[in-house]
Amino acid sequence: MDVAAKKIFDRIKGGNYDPVYVLQGEETYYIDLISNYIELNALSDSEKGFNQVIVYGKDVNVATLLTHAKRYPMMAERQVVIVKEAQDIQDLQKDTGAKLLLDYLTRPLPSTILVLCHKHKSFDKRRELGKKIDQLTVSATFKKPYENQLGEFIQQYAKEKGYKIEDSAVRILAEYVGNDLSRLANEIDKVLIGVESKEVITTEKVMSQVGISKEYNIFELQKALIRKDQLQVIKIVNYLEANSKKNPIIPLVAFLYSFFSKLLVAHSTNDRSERALVTALKISPFAAKDYSAALQRYSLVNVIDGIGLLKQADLKLKGVDVGSESEGQILKELVFRLMM
Repeated sequence: MDVAAKKIFDRIKGGNYDPVYVLQGEETYYIDLISNYIELNALSDSEKGFNQVIVYGKDVNVATLLTHAKRYPMMAERQVVIVKEAQDIQDLQKDTGAKLLLDYLTRPLPSTILVLCHKHKSFDKRRELGKKIDQLTVSATFKKPYENQLGEFIQQYAKEKGYKIEDSAVRILAEYVGNDLSRLANEIDKVLIGVESKEVITTEKVMSQVGISKEYNIFELQKALIRKDQLQVIKIVNYLEANSKKNPIIPLVAFLYSFFSKLLVAHSTNDRSERALVTALKISPFAAKDYSAALQRYSLVNVIDGIGLLKQADLKLKGVDVGSESEGQILKELVFRLMM
């Protein structure tokens, strides 16, 4: 778990709530996790009817929000006010709204728990409100995790649910889903359906759930490209073309573009050991072998040319200078030129 999120959870799980929480940043998973916990646990069910207010930023201005926050609880020790999508509060970016909120934060009502879920971005640190918000509130900024942090998240999430998961299954989830933690948690939850508690989550189970063929998938295509195994590449590409609804081509090209972009960085490093590549490229240890092998077969010029080919293919797939080529034809031409 994110360090800042754990610090907040350790307090609120012990029943210690603060007057104002500002949860902000690109990664929304922990914002939702914390705000949902407060929503469910800060008040008893009987207290929620009169003492819990949940609003969306686009529906309120700062003055309306503070009207809720300054109200005293009814027949309860405290009240809870949660603002979802707080970045959309109508006048939050204006001086008048920002000053109103800042005035409240300097003297918050102790009996109110105000939670601002400011998603996808952070408060502007150049403005007075942004400068002071960390001092006046319990504030946490959540950034998108690096690829090499996803394995730990997946393993910990499965462990908390009572399961172990194979290393290869961890890698597939990390590479297939990416660093959207909310989507990643959702995919793991799907995998857990029908799996007995304490049972090991296998690679086959993960592939089956997320709709990946065991033999013909983007991971195997990448490995075949690294080996420059033309026969295997042909088999995989033909399968992907025939099953394009389950394997859309644009994300596939984006996946390969990410690989070649990191391979370009790898070429600029002095230490090319697997351990050094994990640190330099922010990749999982499971992926380091692929990059190490690719460095042996793709020169710097090959990689630069490959990135150009991937950009060109991406534009064609989006309708730019595509001519009469189908998506399958674009993919076939791309992979063959990558192996040249």
